[in-house]
Amino acid sequence: MKEIEIYTDGACSGNPGPGGYGVILKYKGIEKELSGGEAETTNNRMEMTAVIEGLSALKEPCSVKLYSDSKYVIDAVTEGWAVKWQANGWVKGDKKPALNSDLWEKLLGLLKIHKVEFIWVKGHAGHPENERCDSMAVAESKKFR
Repeated sequence: MKEIEIYTDGACSGNPGPGGYGVILKYKGIEKELSGGEAETTNNRMEMTAVIEGLSALKEPCSVKLYSDSKYVIDAVTEGWAVKWQANGWVKGDKKPALNSDLWEKLLGLLKIHKVEFIWVKGHAGHPENERCDSMAVAESKKFR
């Protein structure tokens, strides 16, 4: 399996409001950047979209180290919450609906293809790739203002 590093970030001006995401993929010294956005979205949706777009860009099953500053995404996957929400028809333990079920479906599907290790990085703390992803995400969100 190819070993890939993926760095992701999402941004939103207002919540909901215009948002964007940024992704950096690294493989053997080669980097690829992806970015995009939506006119009306939330920060969590953009964080998830960044992860989905990064994993979707891979053309074959890969071993991935995925870096994100989103506790929402990382904890929901690593703590098994998203799988439980899916098993319960997108209802959380508190009987409230799980938000972003459309994106969780896509992400959980991608996690069946790739071996992904989620690594949390503190946002806005000088991590070079996280800062670049944040800049891309903010620039994309500004296109919709």
